Amino acid sequence: MKKYLLFFAIALCCATFGIAQNKYYSNNKKAIAQFEKAMNVLYSGKFSQGILELEKVLKIEPNFIEVPLTLGDFYFDSKDTARALENYEKAVQINESFYPVVWLRIADIYMEKDNYQRAETCYNKYLQYEKQNKQGIESAKFNLEQIAFRRKAMANPVPFAPKNMGAAVNSKYQEYLPSLTADEQTLVFTRKVWARDAQPAGNEEDLYISTKENGVWTPAQRMPSPLNSDGNEGAECVSQDGRVMFFTACERKGGAGSCDLYLCARTGDKWSVPRNLGSPVNTGGWETQPSFSIDGRTLYFASNRPGGKGGNDIWKTVLMDNGRWSKPVNLGDSINTPGDEKCPFIHYDDQTLYFASNGHVGMGDMDIFYSRKINDTTWSKPVNIGYPINTKGEDASLIVSPSGTTAIFTSDREGGYGSLDLYQFELYKEAQPLAVTYMKGVVFDQKTNAKLSAQVKIIDVATGNEIASTSSDPVNGSFIISLPVNRTYALNVSKSKYLFYSDNIELQNGTPDKPFLVNIPLKPIEVGESIVLKNIFFETGSAELKNESVAELTKLVQFMVKNPQIRIEISGHTDNVGSDAMNQKLSENRAKAVMDYLVEKGVDQQRLRSVGYGKTRPIDTNDTEQGRANNRRTMFEIIK
Repeated sequence: MKKYLLFFAIALCCATFGIAQNKYYSNNKKAIAQFEKAMNVLYSGKFSQGILELEKVLKIEPNFIEVPLTLGDFYFDSKDTARALENYEKAVQINESFYPVVWLRIADIYMEKDNYQRAETCYNKYLQYEKQNKQGIESAKFNLEQIAFRRKAMANPVPFAPKNMGAAVNSKYQEYLPSLTADEQTLVFTRKVWARDAQPAGNEEDLYISTKENGVWTPAQRMPSPLNSDGNEGAECVSQDGRVMFFTACERKGGAGSCDLYLCARTGDKWSVPRNLGSPVNTGGWETQPSFSIDGRTLYFASNRPGGKGGNDIWKTVLMDNGRWSKPVNLGDSINTPGDEKCPFIHYDDQTLYFASNGHVGMGDMDIFYSRKINDTTWSKPVNIGYPINTKGEDASLIVSPSGTTAIFTSDREGGYGSLDLYQFELYKEAQPLAVTYMKGVVFDQKTNAKLSAQVKIIDVATGNEIASTSSDPVNGSFIISLPVNRTYALNVSKSKYLFYSDNIELQNGTPDKPFLVNIPLKPIEVGESIVLKNIFFETGSAELKNESVAELTKLVQFMVKNPQIRIEISGHTDNVGSDAMNQKLSENRAKAVMDYLVEKGVDQQRLRSVGYGKTRPIDTNDTEQGRANNRRTMFEIIK
């Protein structure tokens, strides 16, 4: 402690006298001699005696400005802001322009005391002086913005009624960094156990899990080995289906830096051995606080790695087709600042990012913000989530439920079970993400009923973009996948040696509280097996393919490439509206249009046959609009 204070006493005194160009404010030789004596005592580390010697200077010369400046700096770095302020105020009363930086120090103290009026006056006073350093000017201007924001925010509080998540989740220890599955039935979080209770002895962070039964959270349990170990595991995120876990471990054997990101996966009820993500994701620096997108490929995280905008930044990496992670990309100036950004949470809509920052204008040490994705490389200007969600202290570690209406965050507010607890609250509308529901299903062999592990992909029909991706569990065939509402999707489920499964999902009027529950039978690749291509669309009464068909056609091309030994028949079918001849011709032309597309993309025409059946093979009634829509279809069948 003495070395620490001595360093700052010397450094700050030197800074003071540098401003004065090595000339004392006073010409009183006796006072100067006493001051130099006092400084020598301070330099020797005898702080109490040095302060007494400094006070003697003022008895000789009350306006010896270097004394209150030195004492102010000493107390400021000793965290005694009351005495620091007292001495700084004395200094500016003697001469307000002798050392302009003191106005910045005074303003910072008043800012900390929430005396915004006095702080504003002092920041503006500091900015009146020319030749101030760039860093000081930027700090003063930033804090003036903070003052204006805080006044407005406090005058216009956002709705906020936090509720402790209860004794099943919280304990006398610290709970923080929550993560939630897409069905909102599984909560994973970090708990820090104090030394006297840890096994082995010492502070330990571990991953805990609680599940919801009949709308109530069950008592949280420490997650099993090998996910948890005798070391520290925490700062985690769980995938939308709860089958993949990314977490942070520090100082672990074989790690790349101080803290690294690890991955493990669950098959049935068993977790794999955690695997370090390795280079280029992990570096010699600090990588932590992951958040995994519903696309099943993009991982956001916080890091102080080289090449950032400030201290800690938010980065993203993408899982490539070869199974490796791409070189992480900084999210850029919209999100990151010269300060610190951390605790990223990409919502299940894959569009809204929540994070914590002290580099954007806010209420306190660390505030929560949200930003919307404009495109793959651009984000909107972050919006402060508002007061009183954000406070004077450090506010971070917030996630939002898939429905977008409920937020869960960490707080040490009074009335909790421990120093840090998990709370939930209803998130006001402006800060909500896009509404998201989810699909929960089981993939199985249609003939044997054996459960299958298969790739499940959701594609936005309008754009052709892949929205979400996951795989079904190889033990029970189950999967969960998120679906932003008010869109139309193509569902594709595929597995080697099976025909892919195709479906069309209308969510134009979907709601988050009405999830899709589906069973998905896959047909083995055998002669005679067929499927309906539910995401191939034509212009009305025409054989012209719509752009919305591209995703399904691409899937069919990929299927043919992966299975070069098969030959298929592509068939067109119509309803009974119109003449038989017209329907026959239309069905033939539509089947040929699909075949021509495949040939254009490189599929050998010898492996293809197109045929039209007109209205002769209905699969539903022609007495209803829905029945007629089902009869208007394109299919393919394995013929060899």
